Amino acid sequence: MKTIALLLSALALTVNGGAQNIVETSAYSWRGDTIFQGEFRAWAPSDDCILSTYSAQPGYFMPVDKEWKVKNDLSPYPRLSSSNRLHNAIYNMGLDEMINNVEPDSTLRTGKEWSGVWTRDVSYSIILSMGYLQPLASKVSLMKKVNANGRIIQDTGSGGAWPVSSDRMIWAVAAYELYKVTGDRDWLEYIYPVISNSMEDDLQTLYGTSGLVRGETSFIDWREQSYPKWMQTVDIYQSESLSTSVVHYQALRVLADIAQELGKKQEAAKYAGLADKLKEVINRELWLDDKGFYAMYRYGRNHLILNPRVETLGESLSILFGVAPQDRAERITQNNPNTPYGVAIFYPQIKDMPSYHNNALWPFVASYWALANAQVKNEVGALQAIGSVFRPAALFATNKENFNLDNGDIATELNSSNMLWSLAGNLALTYRMLFGIHFETDGLRFEPFVPKALSDTRTLTNFRYRNAVLDITVEGYGDRIQSFTVNGKASEPFIGAKAKGKLDIRIVMANQDIAPMKVTYAPNRKAPLTPISRLVEMNGESYLAWNPIEYIAGYKVIRNGEVIATTRNTSYRLETPGEYQVLGFDENGIESFASEPVQYHSILIQSLGGKATQLGSAQVSYQPTEPVSGFWGEGFVELDRQTGPVSIPLELPADGTYYLALHYANGNGPVNTENKAAIRTLLVDGQKVGTVVMPHRGQGNWYDWGLSNSIPVTLTKGNHTLTIEFRPENENMNLNTNHALVDAVRIVCP
Repeated sequence: MKTIALLLSALALTVNGGAQNIVETSAYSWRGDTIFQGEFRAWAPSDDCILSTYSAQPGYFMPVDKEWKVKNDLSPYPRLSSSNRLHNAIYNMGLDEMINNVEPDSTLRTGKEWSGVWTRDVSYSIILSMGYLQPLASKVSLMKKVNANGRIIQDTGSGGAWPVSSDRMIWAVAAYELYKVTGDRDWLEYIYPVISNSMEDDLQTLYGTSGLVRGETSFIDWREQSYPKWMQTVDIYQSESLSTSVVHYQALRVLADIAQELGKKQEAAKYAGLADKLKEVINRELWLDDKGFYAMYRYGRNHLILNPRVETLGESLSILFGVAPQDRAERITQNNPNTPYGVAIFYPQIKDMPSYHNNALWPFVASYWALANAQVKNEVGALQAIGSVFRPAALFATNKENFNLDNGDIATELNSSNMLWSLAGNLALTYRMLFGIHFETDGLRFEPFVPKALSDTRTLTNFRYRNAVLDITVEGYGDRIQSFTVNGKASEPFIGAKAKGKLDIRIVMANQDIAPMKVTYAPNRKAPLTPISRLVEMNGESYLAWNPIEYIAGYKVIRNGEVIATTRNTSYRLETPGEYQVLGFDENGIESFASEPVQYHSILIQSLGGKATQLGSAQVSYQPTEPVSGFWGEGFVELDRQTGPVSIPLELPADGTYYLALHYANGNGPVNTENKAAIRTLLVDGQKVGTVVMPHRGQGNWYDWGLSNSIPVTLTKGNHTLTIEFRPENENMNLNTNHALVDAVRIVCP
């Protein structure tokens, strides 16, 4: 405990007025024009140069740039002037590297090592600053991410693309941000059907029984980096994450706003109502009052449980998009643990995973976190976040993709220089926080947030906005404006969209201390390993048993999503039917992931094989001569986009809620990429009961069978008819390959 107390004491952020001593943490300090990290340092001899003494150690993933000098013409863009050369240089490096990322076809390159346009990368970058700085490239890039069906393209994630990954709706938020920058009515009319058509498909496919949005956590798209190892891609589809749900909330708000502007009042009311409902569900289902933040996601099989990790992008967006009420927003900024190098992508870390999304800091996420702290006026939290962005930019003389949270270095699984959303976040801290520039549909709103330690006189010259050119000066510090003048005349802190010509804007802050709020400092902790559980029979009784975990304080046994026992043993006698899991916790109370769910239930298997019979318009095929691993029954049905409805008779033993899942094979693609998930609508007795998703399980791997997501259906005893049907909303991102083999239906009984 003494060691922890000393660490937390060392982490206490020191803020002193003036540019000579700005930020101090136990890992690094920013003093004047120099950032120090132990024996390493970075400094700015001029506004157009950064030098670093950082030295790569053996085994680091990429060589370190030790110098940046401006290479491109920055004159078309706003020029920053302040008394701090390092800030000026980091800003200019962002502009310089931004120009490198504009491709000959006027699209925005994702990074030095990442070619092409990625929906989430470009969208998050546009929202931060690219919509303003690169409106044409932003527009072309967004249009490139619309498919032939007029839907937003979902980037491939953990395998299968949409609907396993489901954060494509951030495109809508970016597209509307671009409209607020340009005021282009034609663009507004173009994006509305794209967003509404995509959203209507999502409403049919992604919204779970809880009301949250199914699918992968936004941008964290390597399955093993953020989910337990037992979770397959179909389990990720069935999970419900904070960040993706918040993105969908904001997309619904955008749809409502655009519909209102286009005179579509009925549609505006519909989408506004759906947004309000989703906001209510997020706050009800994901808020952890004992921790003071939202849970990262819900996961499992038939009974979802909360992953109580804090996930920084989701928390930030919940604040910036207005999902979190003010009191919760403040608590989030005060309770998300700050490690010596900044806030993690999520916390705590996964012990047996390398650094990339796990055990990492990403500058674009830290930038959103800084803006969220500024919005709730958490001065120290905002300063810590700014430092976590500026430190690596200066030391590595480029806007890197991500950093190892243990040591602040670039030793991660993948790491690109000149990363688009990193530089977009770097620039956003100047525009959106220190100058407080916010784009609205009818003009620019100014609301600077300047921590006392960053008190200065800063000027942006040549800030072009529609038909006006602005020179903007912000003097002093604080969160309140004392005076706002335009060409020497007092004004409200707002510039209308119809402003023209040269405008000299001067903002004088009130220089009043911001009401203090706390920040939680913590070492970078790892969670215990995940138990591996199984059903065993001993002396005629059934037990849930699991492997022992090192350095564990105890285990929690879960039945149907609820903790029913705490034990130090590695087995638990089962008496009541249910879905069982176990998780471990350490002496600090940090929990492991829960084990893979084990069904202690009666289970029915309805095979599609047997005699050759016609099921709907699909013919049963027989088992091939080669053995098929995991194959159930005597035959299977091959489903593709042309297959008609497939009907399957069911005979159920009692009234109750049953969980239905298809047993399938899909060898159309690898587990970790591509976009050939098979999707079907499931009906019982002619009524839709849900959507089944069957992601691919390995390229050419038709011998590996697995289960689709499970769908709860309340049914009466007796005979029923299950129907598998392809509908327009079941179209995937591939538009051609929507294909799987199905041999049986698994039915978990009440």
